[in-house]
Amino acid sequence: MQLLGAHTSTAGGVSKAIERAEKLHFTAIQIFTKNNNRWFAKPLEENEIAKFKKLWKNSDIKYIVSHDSYLINLCASNTELLNKSRKAFVDELQRCEILGISYLNFHPGSHTGRGEEDGLKVIAESINIAHEKTKGYKVSSMLELTAGQGTALGYKFEHIAQIIEMVEEKNRMSACIDTAHIFAAGYDIRSEAAYQKTMKEFDEIIGLERLKCFHINDSKKELGSRVDRHEHIGKGFIGTEGFANIMNDKKVESVPKILETPKGKEQLEDLENLKVLKNLISK
Repeated sequence: MQLLGAHTSTAGGVSKAIERAEKLHFTAIQIFTKNNNRWFAKPLEENEIAKFKKLWKNSDIKYIVSHDSYLINLCASNTELLNKSRKAFVDELQRCEILGISYLNFHPGSHTGRGEEDGLKVIAESINIAHEKTKGYKVSSMLELTAGQGTALGYKFEHIAQIIEMVEEKNRMSACIDTAHIFAAGYDIRSEAAYQKTMKEFDEIIGLERLKCFHINDSKKELGSRVDRHEHIGKGFIGTEGFANIMNDKKVESVPKILETPKGKEQLEDLENLKVLKNLISK
């Protein structure tokens, strides 16, 4: 059975995400453990932590990943911003550990003029500092492939591999493929041959064993555009064949697949997109 779901709101408390996901019959979800547009949040309350864990244990949700705040930039060229980002990243890891969430997904960072090589080194340094402050934690730091918009790093498989190579606790590192991002970055997945070539590259450079999540999104922009814009499944430039390649690939069958496509409060669009994905699985 494939683990499928979508990014789910935690409005009203983290436990609310479990309730919402259960109603929608998700088996995998992504959440924010705090407001994603704020640097810090008040600590999670004990009763909310207990409620979250209890509801999760009694649900059909087998996988939860947390996404860090969009403000965090682990290779910011501004020292004050870099220090703030590092502190906030540690806080995100702590929140995951408290809730029992095994993966913290994050965009590697934007070098903002310091250059790619230096940027990659600073990201690895930031991760090493965070891991040092969270010794013994079970939560994995999950690097997400990016579209490469602006000065964003992580748009090449080599970037992710280089960061992992420089991280001391390699056993705490994992990766996430966002389909819209890699497509915009220039990795084609539309035909069977193109998909196999891209996944072979990923395996050789990063290693399939590190792939612990897919963000399943179609792309509003063309191949190699380097522009990050998500679209509903089959409605963008990737098209349904690209997603059929993923849904029928036995090598990644057990990797959770989570939507980050546009949606309203009721998340009915997520149900539509999941229906499309399920229908692509060869019987």
